[in-house]
Formats: sequence, C-alpha cells, structure tokens
Amino acid sequence: MSYIESSKQDKEECIFCVKPRENRDEENLILKRGRYAFIVMNLYPYNTGHVMVSPYRHVPSLVELTDEEGMEVMKLVALSIKALQHAMNPHGFNVGANIGRIAGAGIAEHVHIHVVPRWAGDTNFMTVVSGTKVMPELITDTYKKLVNSLSKVE
Repeated sequence: MSYIESSKQDKEECIFCVKPRENRDEENLILKRGRYAFIVMNLYPYNTGHVMVSPYRHVPSLVELTDEEGMEVMKLVALSIKALQHAMNPHGFNVGANIGRIAGAGIAEHVHIHVVPRWAGDTNFMTVVSGTKVMPELITDTYKKLVNSLSKVE
C-alpha cells in the first residue's frame, strides 16, 4: 500500500522520480533506460510481465511531454511489446495510461503507460471470486527473462 500512497507525497518521493536516480536498476526492476524515459516492471502486476513506461520528467499528463519525450515513450512501449512477445509469447496486450485519479491512476502526478501481456483464459476463478491474482513465476525471474529478451530484440 505504501507504493500507492507514495503518490500523495511530493515529487521527490515519487517512485518514477526516485527509482531511476538510485542507479540500482535490477533491485528497482528498471529494464531499460532511454534518454527521456525508461521501462520498469510493475511491482504489483496485473499479469506476469506487466511493465510501465515512464518519462523521467515529473508531469501528470501525456500532453505535457515534449515531442522528444513523447516519441521516446512510444518507442519504449513498442520495444516492451517486442520483448514481451519474444520472452513470453502472449496472445495480446492491454496498453494504456490512466490520466488523473478519477480515471484510475494510482500515481496520478507522474504519467506512465502500462503494457500488460494477456493470454486466453488468464482470468480465472481466483481473480473473480477472491480478488487474488496467481502469478506463475517470481518477479525477479521475469525481470531476468525480459532483460535478456530486450537485448535480443533491440
């Protein structure tokens, strides 16, 4: 819960600002860094392989990004999809951004795009009945798989 509550603090506490500055990419699940944006795994994924693409600059909306930032964010979204296809062979993807708290953004002050791989039947009785998601592998194993995949698809 502290992960979500951190969005209520100032930008110095924002995970999308703090984590890239720490230079502990594996520990912070940062998969790839660009000049203006980066790919990071979601610590609380909707599905195995759920990643987010975020600009380094602390802005709440896509419309506030410069052209360079926006282009790199989209290039990293596409690269994320390629890497996930290579590593995990999903049947499809959900790609999107929740702009503003009312739209469902957990961290509304710093825009980010979710890339969620999907498989046929990936919603089962555990999710529907108990609100519990079963993850088939450790997030650290998925991280290693995706880092390897990124090096092959770039």
